[in-house]
Amino acid sequence: MPVFEHHASMPSSQSRLWAWHDSPEAFVRIMPEWERLIPVQLGGLENGEETRFKMRLGPLRPTWVAEHFDVKDGQAFSDKMVKGPFGRWDHEHRFDADGDMSKVVDTVQWRLPFHLLSGWTAPITVMPRIRSMFRFRSDRVRGDLRRIEETADLPRRRILVTGSTGLIGTQLCAFLFSAGHDVVRLLRRETVLPKHLASCETVRWDDRTGEVLEGSFEDFDAVIHLAGAGIGDKRWSKARKALIRDSRTGPTRHLAEALAAAERPPEVLLSGSAIGVYGSRGDEVLDESSSRGEGFLCDLANDWENAATPVKEAGIRLIHLRTGLVTTAAGGFLGKQLLPAKMGAGGPIKGGRQRLSWISMDDYVHAVHHLMLQTEAQGPFNITAPTPVNQRTFARVLGRVLRRPSFAPLPGFVIRTLFGEMGQELVLEGQHVEPKRLLDLGFRFEHPELESCLRHTLGKVRSPSPDLVKTRA
Repeated sequence: MPVFEHHASMPSSQSRLWAWHDSPEAFVRIMPEWERLIPVQLGGLENGEETRFKMRLGPLRPTWVAEHFDVKDGQAFSDKMVKGPFGRWDHEHRFDADGDMSKVVDTVQWRLPFHLLSGWTAPITVMPRIRSMFRFRSDRVRGDLRRIEETADLPRRRILVTGSTGLIGTQLCAFLFSAGHDVVRLLRRETVLPKHLASCETVRWDDRTGEVLEGSFEDFDAVIHLAGAGIGDKRWSKARKALIRDSRTGPTRHLAEALAAAERPPEVLLSGSAIGVYGSRGDEVLDESSSRGEGFLCDLANDWENAATPVKEAGIRLIHLRTGLVTTAAGGFLGKQLLPAKMGAGGPIKGGRQRLSWISMDDYVHAVHHLMLQTEAQGPFNITAPTPVNQRTFARVLGRVLRRPSFAPLPGFVIRTLFGEMGQELVLEGQHVEPKRLLDLGFRFEHPELESCLRHTLGKVRSPSPDLVKTRA
């Protein structure tokens, strides 16, 4: 039977490495972004617990069911595939102490269905995916542990999060749990939680009035507010623009007023915003001291930030997260480009000179955590990588990572015809935004360069791995 082994050194103790994996949503953090897995059930590290998720296998969406067994607290656990695409998959996770450091040793015994007939295809169909998956997992765990070690001497926080079930909020909450924080989700009355989050702690409210329906806004150390209708999800009609604006300004104002009135208010509110506040400025280098621009997104971000003013007036530390293009294969800006790029249709749009200020998912998550714990941090912060690129360069680098051509041009009028005002502001215009204040606070990026980010999120890493991989028949 084929055996795959993966050895990865980690920058933390054995106990902290185990705690990371034993956090409630650790599986969410190690899901390869390009696979777009959908969690159904997250089992704890106990014998007999099951983890279930839906995966992609060509046009099929099979469910993988893994049962945990042979759990040795603090040292090792195993899981076996009860249901899924393999003929067999037995996976041992071992956590070895190595002085002040530690090591993860993954050993997988596997075989394909009808392995005697199908096994010859494994070097093409199976092994590249397995190697990419374990490289992604070890890189992400290492990155998380570095941030956790840097803040290990600081007290853990009780955190209330809005937008926690969205693309970004899902990863943020999973990391905060892994870092030892106590995370509570603030949900609207009508929000239905995914099955794998059914047991999580929640507060429910009416975001249109500010009325708390279940729970309380008292006794939180920090509040992270990310909720709002998707800006790039649909063409901007008058009704859609009203929804985008009202889903941000009203709830932000109600939340800020409620926190300001609390008997035991939080120490900090980190409230969502966007780099659209600067408007389309060509190649002008923009930082947090730059003036605001004009247009729908500028007005939106300006009103969004002003709506949080009551917490500042109440003496609560207020941070505006002016977010760029969060770049992940799981969805969003990059997710929409992957199909045409894979078909060789990626290329410059309207000449490709417009600037794109992007950030990797990991750096976004770590930056929010960093700002939350920095007691002197307040005001606006640009949440972008330090190396913006123009759209032509973005397309070229994406094509290189995917090994696809990236020269097919797309005229600007096509974007305006298809997407109207939304296409004009989101695709044809741009900003060169730099994270000056974040860098001044000493934040270090996992992916400061675009190619590193794209290779990580797409499972196409080529740089030498610090990990050891062994395979045998």
